[in-house]
Amino acid sequence: MGMSANVSSGDGEDSSYRPMAEINITPMVDVMLVLLIIFMVAAPLMVTGVPIDLPKTTAAKLGQSKKPMVVTLTADGKLQIRNDFVTRDALVGKLREIRAAEGDAVVYVRADKKNPYGEVMDLLGQVGQSGFSRVSLLSQQPGAGAAASSGSASPAPAPAPNPSPAP
Repeated sequence: MGMSANVSSGDGEDSSYRPMAEINITPMVDVMLVLLIIFMVAAPLMVTGVPIDLPKTTAAKLGQSKKPMVVTLTADGKLQIRNDFVTRDALVGKLREIRAAEGDAVVYVRADKKNPYGEVMDLLGQVGQSGFSRVSLLSQQPGAGAAASSGSASPAPAPAPNPSPAP
């Protein structure tokens, strides 16, 4: 994009020169590329931050649950919290104890497909009654074998988790 002057064949001084009406964007592109390079170099430096010496504290660390909270309803109607079998009457009390010790966490509910819908809904109600506000249902994804494990701490192989929020 070179510079050009439009010259017309006129008699007067005013008619022989007209300014160029094109915008030259080459300098703008050059400036934008330089700015892009500067930001690409400076961005990693901004992520690391400024090194500081943080003060020490005696406050206890916030404990997080290492094991997922999984409540299982087996095909024969037995209830299990993680690895421990519990009775239906003791379920709410045990969940309240765990919630008091570990805090509010997501509770994953697994139920065998042979269980009636009403029993699963009763189980969900008991989990909600114990104070847990976040409940997810686990299901097996199509094509996943029975040996696929969700990483839960149950003795039987668990289906692959596909959590969907329960109402």
